[in-house]
Amino acid sequence: MTGALDKIRVLDLSRILAGPLCTQILGDLGADIIKIERPGVGDDTRKWGPPFLKDRDGNDTNESAYYLSANRNKRSVAIDITTADGQALLHRLLEKCDVMIENFKAGGLKKYGLDCESVRKRHPHIVYCSVTGFGQNGPMATEPGYDFLAQALGGLMAITGNPGEEPMKAGVALSDVMTGLYAAVGILAALRHRDETGKGQAIDLSLLDCTVAGLVNVAQYYLTSGTCAPRLGNAHSTIVPYQAFKTADGHVIIAVGNDTQFRRFAACFDQGWADDEKFSTNQMRVRNRDALVALIAPLIEQQVTDYWVKTLNDINVPVGPVNTMDQVFAMEQIKARQMEIEMPHPQTSEPAHLVGSPLKMSETPVSFRHAPPVCGQHTDDVLKEILGD
Repeated sequence: MTGALDKIRVLDLSRILAGPLCTQILGDLGADIIKIERPGVGDDTRKWGPPFLKDRDGNDTNESAYYLSANRNKRSVAIDITTADGQALLHRLLEKCDVMIENFKAGGLKKYGLDCESVRKRHPHIVYCSVTGFGQNGPMATEPGYDFLAQALGGLMAITGNPGEEPMKAGVALSDVMTGLYAAVGILAALRHRDETGKGQAIDLSLLDCTVAGLVNVAQYYLTSGTCAPRLGNAHSTIVPYQAFKTADGHVIIAVGNDTQFRRFAACFDQGWADDEKFSTNQMRVRNRDALVALIAPLIEQQVTDYWVKTLNDINVPVGPVNTMDQVFAMEQIKARQMEIEMPHPQTSEPAHLVGSPLKMSETPVSFRHAPPVCGQHTDDVLKEILGD
């Protein structure tokens, strides 16, 4: 079996996380990803550590965990895009590519002749994807963009954290992640269009836009009501009880999604909550959230996490422990789904451990062909293979 995108070649000028995550997804699906890096320097995230991958002697390499997380299935080619020779070489490669992705500031590639207008004029078949902080138009278009900034400006931080405390960013660069996923979706749609018309197109993605779109029901809460959804910590704005509770030895999440589940939940405590008008429907539970949670919390704290996981699972009430990463990768479910993979790496004696792809496809399964490359690792091979140089 071959990958769904095994005839697609992508020229990747992106850095940090959103762009590299997008191209890693495309690479897993079979696309040939040509990662363009600055000679001798490479992707900035290579040095975003510790931790770093260890070499054969147990010493730190220049390959950070951050870099490793989003750069498998790519071939690294070192080209200086600031030189005329480098620009000419990239245009020769673009003749043989299907997609170009970049995340420079709006207008930042124009001086190199690699902006969207210049590339599409010379290579009309190219799907050109730009990932920026704020998009290609609007008063903030030329400003630099960062995940942290997008989370703040886009409203994600305002709804994250405990009530009455400072707003919090998500524990992962979620604006980058969402933008990378949207970029992959947009590129696939543009390739479908090109299959039918022969014409590429421009894809304009911003971290801010994707953050706002990613707030889904919370954003719609405001548009529908005219009021902002409250910051509720681990609770849900429109479902109760749907939050984390402290147990005797840790924390457990309980996600009661409907009134039938709530009736079973209340019965396990031998309580009459489901027959109380204040709690009998989700609408009333949302209105009386504080009173209900105050009744539930001290009961949950009397037993250990494992007790509640078993008890509530037995009555079909959604429940789960709050896992740390070591517990995540120890889960039999995670092992069964192959969410930890091993790939040989040129700098190590043991395989590098990486997070696997969540895409499970019957006819065109993902493949893991290249470990995250060292800077310039494939320059000679790629130029000879594609250009004959």
